[in-house]
Amino acid sequence: MKVALVILNWNGKDLLEQFLPTVLEFSEDRANIYVVDNASDDGSAPFIEQHFPSIKIIQNKQNGGYAKGYNDSLKQLDEELFILMNNDVEVTSNWLNPIIQEFENDSTLLAAQPKILDQKNKDCFEYAGAAGGFIDRLGYPYCRGRIFGTIEKDTGQYNDTIPIFWATGACLIVRRNAFMDVGGFDEDLFTHQEEIDLCWRMKAKGGTVKYLGSSVVYHVGGATLPAANPRKTFYNFRNTLLVLLKNVKGSKVWFLILIRLILDGFAGLLFLLEGKPRHVLAIIKSHFSFYTLIPSYLKKRKNVGSNLKYYHTNSVVWKYFVLKIRIFKEL
Repeated sequence: MKVALVILNWNGKDLLEQFLPTVLEFSEDRANIYVVDNASDDGSAPFIEQHFPSIKIIQNKQNGGYAKGYNDSLKQLDEELFILMNNDVEVTSNWLNPIIQEFENDSTLLAAQPKILDQKNKDCFEYAGAAGGFIDRLGYPYCRGRIFGTIEKDTGQYNDTIPIFWATGACLIVRRNAFMDVGGFDEDLFTHQEEIDLCWRMKAKGGTVKYLGSSVVYHVGGATLPAANPRKTFYNFRNTLLVLLKNVKGSKVWFLILIRLILDGFAGLLFLLEGKPRHVLAIIKSHFSFYTLIPSYLKKRKNVGSNLKYYHTNSVVWKYFVLKIRIFKEL
């Protein structure tokens, strides 16, 4: 298969300097490597040209976020398989071969992710993706190996290959034709949850998304937008509501959204008790932004979705915070 390894970058010169050497060492023989630069002003593009001349640079004129940044650049590529990787990912020896082999052997496979471990603590899973993504009925995302703030240690318990609901945007492998068939990422999301929305829409058309435990990468996480940044809170809370509204069919979606809004209020109260008023304000702003986008997302509902069973459990919030279940296999 023709493979394009596409790294999205915005002001990540230091990360590129740290991680591009291993990307080249372990990937260049199987993939064409591109860096998509989202209008960085830290000299990222000249740095790549000088130190990594074999890497092709796609220069975007503006920072359109994760969604638009990839949509604009991937239209220019014709490889059969896209590997969309963050600039804070460290790859390992032989990480690509199991991925390519799985896509060659399984024609129903639309998207996948490798095992995502923490680059700073390599014995543990990393928050963004871990061992494969799932959501509950209210749209709360979680992973094998990571439920809310609880991170599991990697003891080989997830060295398998299984179907999952969503694959992490930190290292998302997707067939070109499947990506283009659903119109790529939803640019209104800008960043966060766009991989869940993409996988949901692709699965609704038929096909599978998988976790491939035989492929391993390490992810720093939060290098571009740290968890402490209220903007991250804004996008996470708003986009979860938008993805639900867009993809859950039938009138029941309004009941789900009402419950989510109430639970978001409790989350805001917790932030307030923790002395994080800026995050409370971010949740309030996320709700008002969601309200303004309802008309446009009602139009999107008409073109996507099915009666696909999307959720792995009814309420991960109830099981985690009330029943104190912390491990995926116990859900």
